[in-house]
Amino acid sequence: MKVSNETTEMETVMEEPKMSGNEVEQFLLNNTEFIVEHLKKHGTPTLIKKISDIKPSTPRKMPMFNTAPRNSITTSMFKRYVEGNLTRIKQERKNMTELKKMSEAELFTELIKDIATELDVNVLCHKILQNVNILTKSDRSSLFLVRGSKENRHLVSKLFDVTETSTLQESLHTEETEIKVPFGRGIAGYVAQAKDTVNITDAYEDPRFNNDIDKKTGYRTMSILCMPISNYEGEVIGVAQIINKAGNGIFTVEDERLFEKYLTFCGIGLTNAQLFEMSVMEYKRNQMLLNLARGVFTEQTNLDKLIKKIMLDAQGLLKCERCSVYLIDDSLEGDKNKFTGMFARIMQKYNNKHLSRSTSQDYNHPDHEHEEKKITSTQDVVFSKAFDLYPRDGGNFHVPSAALLKTSRNAEIARHVVVAAVPLNIADITQENDYCKGSFDEDQNFKTKSVLCMPIYNSDKKIIGVTQLINKINGNPFNESDANTIEAFSIFTGLGIHNCQMYENACKLMAKQSVALEVLSYHATAQNDETEKLMTCDIPAAENLGLYTYEFNDLPMSEDETLKSTIAMFRDSNIIKNFRIPYDVICRWTCSVKKNYRPVTYHNWRHAFNVAQTMFTILYTGGLIPLFDDLEVFALLAGCLCHDLDHRGTNNAFQVKVESPLAMLYSTSVMEHHHFDHCIMILNSEGNNIFQSLSSEEYRKVIKMLEHAILSTDLALYFKKRGDFKKIVDEGEKEFQEPIKKDLLKAMMMTVCDVAAITKPWEVQYEVAHMVANEFFEQGDIEKTQLGEKPIAMMDRDKQDELPKMQVGFIDAICIPVYKMFAELNPGLEPMFVGVSNNRNNWQALAEDNERKINGNGQAKTTEKDKENEKEKDEIKEENDSPQTIKPPRTSKVKPDQPLTARKSSIKSKQITPQKKVAIKEPKGKTKICMLM
Repeated sequence: MKVSNETTEMETVMEEPKMSGNEVEQFLLNNTEFIVEHLKKHGTPTLIKKISDIKPSTPRKMPMFNTAPRNSITTSMFKRYVEGNLTRIKQERKNMTELKKMSEAELFTELIKDIATELDVNVLCHKILQNVNILTKSDRSSLFLVRGSKENRHLVSKLFDVTETSTLQESLHTEETEIKVPFGRGIAGYVAQAKDTVNITDAYEDPRFNNDIDKKTGYRTMSILCMPISNYEGEVIGVAQIINKAGNGIFTVEDERLFEKYLTFCGIGLTNAQLFEMSVMEYKRNQMLLNLARGVFTEQTNLDKLIKKIMLDAQGLLKCERCSVYLIDDSLEGDKNKFTGMFARIMQKYNNKHLSRSTSQDYNHPDHEHEEKKITSTQDVVFSKAFDLYPRDGGNFHVPSAALLKTSRNAEIARHVVVAAVPLNIADITQENDYCKGSFDEDQNFKTKSVLCMPIYNSDKKIIGVTQLINKINGNPFNESDANTIEAFSIFTGLGIHNCQMYENACKLMAKQSVALEVLSYHATAQNDETEKLMTCDIPAAENLGLYTYEFNDLPMSEDETLKSTIAMFRDSNIIKNFRIPYDVICRWTCSVKKNYRPVTYHNWRHAFNVAQTMFTILYTGGLIPLFDDLEVFALLAGCLCHDLDHRGTNNAFQVKVESPLAMLYSTSVMEHHHFDHCIMILNSEGNNIFQSLSSEEYRKVIKMLEHAILSTDLALYFKKRGDFKKIVDEGEKEFQEPIKKDLLKAMMMTVCDVAAITKPWEVQYEVAHMVANEFFEQGDIEKTQLGEKPIAMMDRDKQDELPKMQVGFIDAICIPVYKMFAELNPGLEPMFVGVSNNRNNWQALAEDNERKINGNGQAKTTEKDKENEKEKDEIKEENDSPQTIKPPRTSKVKPDQPLTARKSSIKSKQITPQKKVAIKEPKGKTKICMLM
C-alpha cells in the first residue's frame, strides 16, 4: 500500500500540464507546418475529404481611413519620380526611312506621341528639338525658356545646337554654361518680346544676329526660323529656333506652318512638364523645410546653439558662400524681460488695469509709457548680436564685435531691411548706390557680389532679426525661388528664436522667483530668537486660558499670549505627542504662521487665532470630538490657523474686478486658494514642517484635508453645501461615518468657526464688528477713489447708518441657519445659537432706533415716548462710563440646562425676546456695526 501511494504521487508529479483550447489554437496558428505534417502522418481519407470541402474564410476588409480617393498610378509615379526611382519605358523611335515614308498626319502623330508622356523638362525639350529637326528637315535647333519676373524677364538657353544625333548631355546647358538673352535683344529676344515669327534667309544680313558662336565653333549659320512657344493663356514661355534648312537652306511657309502647329502641342507639353517640375520642387522644398523646422525646434534651450544650427541649415539650403544672422536689441521692444504673444497680452492687461490705479505713481508719465520705438532710419536699429558663418574659413562661426557691427556694410544692408520691413535681393552689389559707394570688400579674403536679406518675425509679427545670405556658390545671383525658400525658412527661424528667447526669459524669471522665494521664505519664517522665546515660555493649561469656553475673548490678550494659547491647544489635544512633532518645529511653525498674516484691520492673526479657538471649543466642549480621529483634528486646527494667510483686506470679488495676479492664477475661490498655497509654502520652509513625522499616506491625507478645510471658508461654497447639510441633519444623522457626509460636516464647521464672532458676548461682538466694518469701508474707499466705482452698501462708508438693518439680514441669511442646525445636531453647540440670537436682537434694536430717529427729510422726530427713552438711556449711559464701558444684554430665554426637547422647541420657535434696555456707547470716529464675513 505504501508503494502504491508513492507510485501514484510520482505519476502525479510526472504528469504533463494540460493546455487550454485557446493555447492549442494559438500554437496551431503559429505553427502551420505542424498541421501539414500531422495530416500527412495521421490524416484519414475521410478527414482529408472533410477538410477539402471547407471553404476558406474571407477576411473582413478593414476600411482605409487614411486613404483618400486618388489616382494610384499617378501617385505612385510621382513618388518614384521624387525618390529618383522612376523607370522610363524605352520607346523605340522609328528610323528616318520609316518616318520619311509616313504622310504628314502620320508623322505629326508619331512625333506628338513621342513627347506626350514625358514629364522631365530637359528630356522633353531635347525630344521637341530633335522632332522639329525631323519635321522641318533642319540641321540643328535650340530652345530658350523664359525666366525672371514680369518686370525683368529674360531667356536662358536650355538646350543649344541640338541635332538628330546629339545626346541630351551634349546639348544641355547648366546654370553655369547657359546663355542669357534679355527680352528684345537678338533674334530670340525679339521673338519673345514681339510674340512673332522670324524667318531669316541670310543670318549675316540681319543686324540682330550675333555671330560669336559661329566664330567660336566654326559653324556657318545661314537661314534661321525662330518662333515663340506659348501656354494656354497666350503668354510666351519659350522660344524655339531652327537653323539651316537642308537642301537650299531656306525655310518655306510650309515649314512655318508645320513648325507652328507642332509648337502648339509642345507648349502644352512644356507647360505640363514645368508644372510637374514645380510640384516636385515644391514637394522637396516642403520636405526639406519640415526637416529644417524639426531641427530648429529640437534646440530651444540655448540661443547661440540655435542660431548656429539655423545658419548651417540656411547655408546648405541655398548653397551660398556666406551666411549671417543679426539679432535686434531687445531695447527696441521695450522691457528686455517682457513677454510676447499671449503672455504679453495678459501682462499688458494687468499693467493697464491694475498698476495704473496706483496713487503713488503717474503711469501717464513718459517714463512709464509702454510704447515701442518707431524705427524711421537705420540709425534707430541696434543689433545686440550677430553671427557670421563663412564655410571657406573652415566653417567657423564668428561673432562680430559691437564696434564692427556699427561700421559693417553688410550690417547696414540688414538695417535697411529692418527699416523697410521687406526682403531685399541684390543681384549685383556694385550697382546699388544706396548700399555701396566704391568697393564693397569688407575683408581681403572675401568679395560681396550678391546679397539676399530676409527679416525674421516672431509670433507677434515683429521683426526680431535678419537673415543675410551672400554670394551663391555657382556665381549666379539669388533668384525668386531662393527668396521664397528662405522666406518660408525664416518663418520657422523666427518661431524658433522667439521660443528660445522666451525660454531664456522664463529661466531668468524662474531664477529671480527662486531668489525672491528664498528671500521671502527667510523673512516669512520665524527667526530663531522668536522660536526660542516661545519654547522657553511656560504654557498654561488650555482650561486656565479659557480656551474651552464659547465666551472666549482675545481682545485683552497680548500677542505672546495668543502664541502660548495656540501651543496649549495643540498640546492639550495630544497632537504634539501623538504625531511626534518636535517642540521647536511646532513653535517655529506657529510663529511663522502669525508672521505671515498682514496687519490688516480684521483678517489678521487675531482672527485666525479666534477661528482655531472656536474649532477647539466645538470639538471638546461642543462634543464633536468623538466623530473625528487625531489626524482630522490636527488638520482642522491647522486649517483654521492658516485659513486666511496673507489676506490683503479685500474679498474675492475685488481681486477678480481688478484682475489681480491672484485672480489670474485661480478661477474660483481666489483668496482661499492663495491661503492654501501660502500654507504649503510655510510647511516647505526649513524647520516648519509640522507633518514631518507622518507616513507618506498620512501626509497625503492631511494635505488633502487641509486644502478642503481652507477652501470651505469661501461663503460661496457654504451656500452650495448648506442645503445638503440641512437634509442630513433633518434625517437625524449623528455618526457621520460616510466620507461624503464627514467632509460636509467639516466644511460647515469651518464656516461656523469663521463667523463665530457673531456668537460672542455683545461687548466682544461689538468690538469685532467695528473692526470688520472698517476693513470693508477701506475696500469701498479704494473702489471709489482708484476704480471710480460705487461700492456696495455694506462697503460704502457713506451708508454706515444703514448697516444695522443689513447686519440683521446677514445674521438671518447666513448665521442663524447654520447655528440652528448645529444646535439641533448636538446640545453642546447650543450656546452659539443663543449668542447669535441675542446679538441679532441688539442689531435689530439699533436698526429700529435709527428708523425712529430718521424721518423723510433726515431730521430727528421727537415724541413723548422718545423723551422717556432718552431719559432711560441717560441713566444707562452713566453705567457705560464706568470701567466696564459696554454692557452685554441679558441672556436668551433658552437655558443650557433645559431638556433637549425643550431646547429644540425653543430653538425652532426662535422666539428670542429683545432686550428692553439696550444702550451702546459709540466710540468717536469708530463704526459701530458691520456685516460680518
